[in-house]
Amino acid sequence: MRVLGFGDNIVDRFVDRGIDYPGGNAVNVAVYAHRLGAEAEYLGVFGDDDLGLFLRAAIEDAGLPTTRSLVRPGASGVSTLRVVDGDRTFLGWNGGGVTVSAPIDLDDGRAQYAAGFDLVHSSVYSRTESQLPRLQALGGLVSFDLSSEAEFREPSYLARVAPFVDVVLLSCAGLDDEEAFAVLDAAIAQGAPLALGTRGTRGALVTDGTARLMAPARLLADEMLVDTMGCGDAYLAGFLVALHGAGWRRTNAPSVEDLGDALAAGADAARDQCLVEGAFSRGRRSGAAVTANMW
Repeated sequence: MRVLGFGDNIVDRFVDRGIDYPGGNAVNVAVYAHRLGAEAEYLGVFGDDDLGLFLRAAIEDAGLPTTRSLVRPGASGVSTLRVVDGDRTFLGWNGGGVTVSAPIDLDDGRAQYAAGFDLVHSSVYSRTESQLPRLQALGGLVSFDLSSEAEFREPSYLARVAPFVDVVLLSCAGLDDEEAFAVLDAAIAQGAPLALGTRGTRGALVTDGTARLMAPARLLADEMLVDTMGCGDAYLAGFLVALHGAGWRRTNAPSVEDLGDALAAGADAARDQCLVEGAFSRGRRSGAAVTANMW
């Protein structure tokens, strides 16, 4: 399986640790798919600052080539957060930097490059909505993370995304079963063939508009938990890799059994991610120069 992370990269700055970690939804899903045995690469925009150098070096060190990515003038995105009782708590961000203000597109041969992948993953933080019809036309699978914000669940926004992707992920934390399936059903109604919802320790749900499945989380002992950064992205990666391995393609919808197995694979991947510091480690002291020994 060949997976392309298409869109956002960002520095996750843990203020309680004084450490910057590489991250970003499109980056993380590709890194985690690679961890599970897929070939993966990253295509996005890096800022021309020191943090951009840090991000690119970390992504490549994680095994993802970035040769077709762009560097544009501007600051890198930074989100600030802290860990509270093992759970990462976001404090704010700088708007995402140049990766959001001047996002990646499929021009200049990048569409032909993306066509070489079995699955392309992007997200609301990538500002790639206008590129989704072009991605869909390439013939490979497309996944898209709709996150948790209400603005990305409005019918007008879903209509821009759902018809052009093969699966959407939505964070359904805090929702009961009925409420969570209502969120997933709204995405299905707008054209998404599959909708997956994650709820942390309460497990996950998936629907194709007919079948409705739920699966429990794989829990760790509290003393083993490092932090929960990237667990939702890891869940999606595990789900996608398992489904593709079972034969899922645009022309071959997954069976109910395949969906159940993919939920279990996602739960395993999310559990394992709880043992990782940051999204995929490779942190450095906040403010350190990129030439320092980051690893």
